[in-house]
Amino acid sequence: MPVAPAPDAGELIFELGFWFSGLESFLNIRNQSLSDENRTRATSRDWAREFRLTHSTLLLCSRLTAQLGKALKNTLDEADAAGFPITSEEIFKLSTALKDAVLLNEALLRAAPLKFGEWTAWSHSLSDKLKSIEAIQKLIVLAEKYGADSLPKVLRELLQNKSLPVAVETDLQLILPRFAKILKWLGVVERMLDGDEPLKPTLIVFSRINEQTREMMNYINNRLLRFPNEDDALFGVLDGASYAASIELRKVYNFELAGLSEIRQSPLIYAKIETAFALLNDSFQLTLVNFAQLIDPNVEPSEIFPSIGLKAERSMILRRDLWRILNEVKKAEEDPEKYPLEKLHEQLTNFDRSSLQFLFYKDKETVERFIEEVLITLNKKDLVPILHRFGAYIETLFGQVNMRIVLANNPFEYPQD
Repeated sequence: MPVAPAPDAGELIFELGFWFSGLESFLNIRNQSLSDENRTRATSRDWAREFRLTHSTLLLCSRLTAQLGKALKNTLDEADAAGFPITSEEIFKLSTALKDAVLLNEALLRAAPLKFGEWTAWSHSLSDKLKSIEAIQKLIVLAEKYGADSLPKVLRELLQNKSLPVAVETDLQLILPRFAKILKWLGVVERMLDGDEPLKPTLIVFSRINEQTREMMNYINNRLLRFPNEDDALFGVLDGASYAASIELRKVYNFELAGLSEIRQSPLIYAKIETAFALLNDSFQLTLVNFAQLIDPNVEPSEIFPSIGLKAERSMILRRDLWRILNEVKKAEEDPEKYPLEKLHEQLTNFDRSSLQFLFYKDKETVERFIEEVLITLNKKDLVPILHRFGAYIETLFGQVNMRIVLANNPFEYPQD
């Protein structure tokens, strides 16, 4: 069995800076709006879950720090080490501080249940500790710079090669890296989803994404207030970017991630994280496409993000198949005695094996249960209420798919019956 190559020092620096930045945001009490709880609820519930999240993140950072120290020792000669942004001494101090924090976190967990006051004291203490460690602040700065530098190649080339007014170029050079940084953080969430990793730690990531997005929105909104011409194309794109971000933030943090730390069922956690990731990632990718098309109207979205074309194609197929299933279910419900159920069974079976996979996990599971119920119900009178519920669900689902942001420029053409 092949052994995976050890991560290099650059990868480890990004990972460490990534998790430390998320941890700093998570420890900020203001970000506990993720749980969508009022003050009374916050002060009464058990906060041990948050302590466990900080514990698992500190353990991860401790392991990554040890790997970074090993990479620094094994792969860099003295000349390279002298110019490396983190010294061996700083790594040693960081490792020692993390071990102390892990031990204290474990001691606090043994005192569970833990209340809001204890979480407040721990979060303030740990936050102050992290901010006092020079290596952590260096790692965060390096990781965020790496994220800001990760604009898609096509967009970077457009900025470099296209002749733009100085004011427009300046705005884009300041704003686009902010989107790139958020998408880089979201890319780690996608990796965790694809790798079937434990997903509750993504709350740490989403805390930082929340702060990054709000900082970006504040910058854009302040820029809009000073914008000299509201009819300018750039004004429209900036205004649309801020509005879209505000909408997606509400969907993600007020609904999908609300109370996630208290959920225990793995399928439900996966479904919520998958939806939260898709909402933010698709929105920010399309926003960057809008900026790119402001520079060059002929650029195609799939040139910047190849995944956009695939998502749009799959969504159009799914939307078409949902419409067909909806119409067949309605026909069967209206006249179950005359309708050939074999036809419906065949269509549902084919749908189950094909475009059903393009649904989000939370919807796919529900549709699969409906399909199974329709297939095993032989009594046509018993089938009618099932078809009625199934039809209502499919109709709602069709509307949700039709509103996917990747289909914004592909309205559904209803068949003329």
